[in-house]
Amino acid sequence: MKIANGDREVCVASPAAKAPSVGDEKEREADAFVPPLNFAMVDNGVFRSGFPHSANFSFLKSLGLRSVIYLCPEPYPEENEEFLKENGIRLFQFGMDGSQEHFVKIPEHAIREALKVVLDVRNHPLLIHCKRGKHRTGCLVGCVRRLQKWCLTSIFDEYQRFAAAKARASDQRFIELFDISSDEHLPMSFSCSKRIV
Repeated sequence: MKIANGDREVCVASPAAKAPSVGDEKEREADAFVPPLNFAMVDNGVFRSGFPHSANFSFLKSLGLRSVIYLCPEPYPEENEEFLKENGIRLFQFGMDGSQEHFVKIPEHAIREALKVVLDVRNHPLLIHCKRGKHRTGCLVGCVRRLQKWCLTSIFDEYQRFAAAKARASDQRFIELFDISSDEHLPMSFSCSKRIV
């Protein structure tokens, strides 16, 4: 509604207008598609991100996930477990220490077990995540890229895009030295890994 005030018009709210209530805000939040921090598609049916929060649940639901790979040692929060249960999503947890100490090594056995889950299309679509989607997630995705025969320069470029200023030489060294010879027999279902005949 406009009210004339001398030479100017002043806009005021209509008496029928009301301030949004808390319920309205929660409804808008539930309808919003907000991806988790550092979200990206790795390949068909495989996604990566930082830790998802309740504001991300609608977005994650839209992906039709079957599985989540969680790379942190801490217990999965109850709210997140409930979301997974309600949506029939299976949780695979490979607890890796996220410490920045140089003497803490990335557990190769955990990466190998996680790779088996990633490469099994029965688990797709799946989301790989840790706390921020940088280091642990970056190491696992980097090892997937090695199996996909990416060159190291491209693997490190992708790793650095997500880790930014927090990129760790130890993570990149792990990816470079990761022995893929024992995993090369595993079926590769990813789009960029299929051979064109």
